[in-house]
Amino acid sequence: MRAGGVVPRPLAELPWGVIGLVVAIGGFGLVVLFSAAGGSIRPWAFPQGVRFAVFVAAALVASRVPEGWWRAAAIPVYALLVIALVGVEALGHISGGSQRWLDLGIIRLQPSELMKPAIVLAVAVFYDRLPPRETRTWAGLWPAVVLVAVPAALVMLQPDLGTAIMIGAGGVTVMFLAGIPLRLFAGGALFVGIAGPLAFRFVLHDYQRNRILIFLDPESDPLGTGYHISQSKIAIGSGGLLGKGFLHGTQSALEYLPEKQTDFVFATMAEEWGLLGGCLLILAFFLLIRWGVGVGQRARSRFARLTAAGLATTIFLYVAINLAMVMGLAPVVGIPLPLVSFGGSAQMTVLLCLGILLSIDRANARAPR
Repeated sequence: MRAGGVVPRPLAELPWGVIGLVVAIGGFGLVVLFSAAGGSIRPWAFPQGVRFAVFVAAALVASRVPEGWWRAAAIPVYALLVIALVGVEALGHISGGSQRWLDLGIIRLQPSELMKPAIVLAVAVFYDRLPPRETRTWAGLWPAVVLVAVPAALVMLQPDLGTAIMIGAGGVTVMFLAGIPLRLFAGGALFVGIAGPLAFRFVLHDYQRNRILIFLDPESDPLGTGYHISQSKIAIGSGGLLGKGFLHGTQSALEYLPEKQTDFVFATMAEEWGLLGGCLLILAFFLLIRWGVGVGQRARSRFARLTAAGLATTIFLYVAINLAMVMGLAPVVGIPLPLVSFGGSAQMTVLLCLGILLSIDRANARAPR
């Protein structure tokens, strides 16, 4: 059937404003990667563009999946990813001192990335199936805690503190929105406050402890552990209001800025596009996240409401942690800027979140008033 006799209904039903916003963010990311490579589409812009096109197409396909299918697949997918995380410990590929990938020959799979949306779906299914009167009881708390703690602990072993934090935060957000009493969150915060110093001393690796210490005092080792943060601040500050201009960044061109195409791509962008470019990019992400929250507010089922809010929170955490990290407001934990940083894992995760949100939005539009 066609809408208006011209455009097929499946295409007409899509929120093209949101899709256009995502394409604009991703396209701007390609421009930044092109500049970071000195005006060349290789080695970053071209493969990033190919992946982006494939993942956007996959998100549009995911938008056609009925909401009930996501509900039915949530727990099995979660279980498979937990098994994959155990497999990473046993057989994982080591890169950069961390063991995070399963080498499957054709591709290298990073299960921890897929766990970010999977934990949201799994916890949302748990509370959707739980009778509402039991949400505020012990039976409504400990299974969700186990669901969140198991993958977060496995990811910590890789070690990957940033991803473990995001998995935990995504699950806890769904728990909070499901109606877990605030006193339990206050108790959890107190436990973290007590256990934090012990974890800092006995759980974290040396490089993770150094990152926290450098965050507290980045000037204590400006040429060593604090080099990333110091150079990122210099790049962002030197951009001023309007930036130095496209292809005129010096910190990235002269290789002073580490990881200029991945974790610190925002600093690369801010040097050339200035405060104005940075604010416009943040505004674009804000509009995308606000749309995701709106999808949850319009949802008809408890599962859809919790899932949409949790996925929107996942995208927010990507953006907020990365921006805080590159500005020296948080320790460096290796969280990329979604749709902009080079790399396929975060891009895949965010566009998968977008596809599920589009699926829920489609169900909202078709549900009876």
